[in-house]
Amino acid sequence: MKENCKGGHSVYELQVHILWSTKYKYGVLRGDIQLRCRDLIRQVYDSMDIRIMKGLVSKDHVHQHLS
Repeated sequence: MKENCKGGHSVYELQVHILWSTKYKYGVLRGDIQLRCRDLIRQVYDSMDIRIMKGLVSKDHVHQHLS
């Protein structure tokens, strides 16, 4: 579903792909830390009215496709 945002004189749709990586690609995002990271990301984006189209928390990086 495409969702267009409306400004005073414009209509736009913004989609971004973000990749976060741990320092030196250490695999620290496992188990409870991985779940807590996912929950915090969801809370922050919900409070900012950002929609997560796709997301993945891996052991050493986080992929996000946002709208």
